[in-house]
Amino acid sequence: MCGIAGFFNPNMDYTKEKKRWQNILNRMNQVQKHRGPDGSGTYLASSCGFAHVRLKIIDLLTGAQPMIKKRDGAEYAIVFNGEIYNMKELKDNLLAEGAVFETTSDTEVILTGYMFHGKEFIKKLNGIFAAAIWDSALLKLHLFRDRLGVKPLFYTKQKDTFLFASEIKGLFAYPGVEPVIDSDGLCEIFALGPAKSYGKGVFKDIFEVLPGHLITLDRFSYTDEAYWSLKSHPHEDSMEETIEKTAWLLEDSVKKQMLSDIPISTFLSGGIDSSLVTAICAKELKKQGKELNTFSFDFTDNSKYFKSNAFQPSQDRPFVEQMVSHCGTNHRYLECGNAEQLACLYKAVDARDLPCMADVESSMLYFCSKVVSYNKVTLTGECADEIFGGYPWFHSKTAFETNAFPWSADMAPRQTLLNDTLIRDLHMEEYAKAAYEKTIHETPLLAEDTPEEKRRREIAFLNLRWFMVTLLDRMDRTSMYSGLEARVPFADHRIVEYIFNVPWETKCPDGIVKGLLRHAGAKMLPEEILWRKKSPYPKTYDPAYENLLGRQLKEVLASPSSPIRQLLDTKKVIAFLNSPSDYGRPWYGQLMAGPQMIAYMLQVNYWLKKYRIRIV
Repeated sequence: MCGIAGFFNPNMDYTKEKKRWQNILNRMNQVQKHRGPDGSGTYLASSCGFAHVRLKIIDLLTGAQPMIKKRDGAEYAIVFNGEIYNMKELKDNLLAEGAVFETTSDTEVILTGYMFHGKEFIKKLNGIFAAAIWDSALLKLHLFRDRLGVKPLFYTKQKDTFLFASEIKGLFAYPGVEPVIDSDGLCEIFALGPAKSYGKGVFKDIFEVLPGHLITLDRFSYTDEAYWSLKSHPHEDSMEETIEKTAWLLEDSVKKQMLSDIPISTFLSGGIDSSLVTAICAKELKKQGKELNTFSFDFTDNSKYFKSNAFQPSQDRPFVEQMVSHCGTNHRYLECGNAEQLACLYKAVDARDLPCMADVESSMLYFCSKVVSYNKVTLTGECADEIFGGYPWFHSKTAFETNAFPWSADMAPRQTLLNDTLIRDLHMEEYAKAAYEKTIHETPLLAEDTPEEKRRREIAFLNLRWFMVTLLDRMDRTSMYSGLEARVPFADHRIVEYIFNVPWETKCPDGIVKGLLRHAGAKMLPEEILWRKKSPYPKTYDPAYENLLGRQLKEVLASPSSPIRQLLDTKKVIAFLNSPSDYGRPWYGQLMAGPQMIAYMLQVNYWLKKYRIRIV
């Protein structure tokens, strides 16, 4: 994994003031150094410049970037963030066509493939990636991103100059790019956050390359095209065939994503998703005489305060212990205390450049910072719930009947602390409704879908385009903040394409949540793990943590220099802090309730102040 950045202006010759532009590229690298602490490099051509910071995972000695190759007098350059899991197959095919390789890196496979096949080669990639290619023969810059948006890529334009970076902070490192928020940006934060509209960067005039898209620029044109999109088609496999194919796809995806020149690890919660990934990894490593490192997460003294509820019916540790015994892994139990979690609230904003999932994100950032001491590559169980129908709203009658995001259907809790003028001016309900309806309109449907199946497709597509991407962003930023590469085998586009079209009665047979996945994993896991009721990522139940948050928010409101004061109603906040928090009614997803609302507002204040954001 890495961080990339750069600029393009067809009317410039950057080589004439090389030192000046080199310094700017170095600054863009420096602010993203956490994504690639193992090395850095830059490249300047007449019309473009590339910057790259590297985390060494594959080809440790010769895989440095930017990478440059020449052919027929033309120069081709690439900066790439990600991993290509089918690189061996692609490289073998290119060798058969006469290609010559100087490294063993997947970066060179992409660049060589482009030189032989042009932009069509992108469609052959199986992996997680965000990349830029400069083609001096055609004087074109190409930017492209993986199909599901696992790896980030943002861009903006300053007069005739096009800028891009893995993280928004990379754009702000370029002279003249300022952090500005308008009413749409405020709606992104308060009406949709911690999610955000795909294609938007929240800040004014900052955007992101859409998942599965390719942007091409030259002297005369700018094009943005989808090289991949999810399609609906009839599912013709029997139940037995579907189970068999699902099991094969999952196992193949995990095995492919074990590709690494350094040891890998897995996150293990004891739930079915992470347990399946762990079981496959552990089995493969045992064949090589190796032991898998695994990690689980919890909060200090959580067993003392935990209360079972509909969202979190059980704690993870007993199930983790069973999986460790079953797979024979080298396991570490990691815990996060209140002080660490609170400190990481603000580091999480630094990592994402935006307010985020409060302690759900800050705790993951903390855990990743501990995992990287042992392993720099890990595989996780993320995305299974969005793909296989694991969340309550897939099964809820209310979600079927409500025309709103099912994980955040009620705007009222989001407005609890905001001042009335802001609520009146922002039109939050209309903004959220427009974002929701845009995705509904884009949902791929079949003409023969019944009204019920049509709605199931809509809910599934909403999850893929919104909720899953929010969690993928969380995983990328919290891991890469410490130079940890986190991989997501369930987010293989082949799995998504197949499962999206599996009928609901096959996906959840007899009403069993994620029943298809459970049947597919029957030969890999103990019965207790296989049929365990879903319990999401843990959060702290310690009332002392909420008290810490409350005290901090009161301090923020007492300070005249706090930028969030102009957005909140002090009386509402004090009343909220003095009333018991409702842990059972989240305002976003399953985990973000009262304490997370306080934490989110602290993040918003920090964000406005740290980034010196101008509100227009």
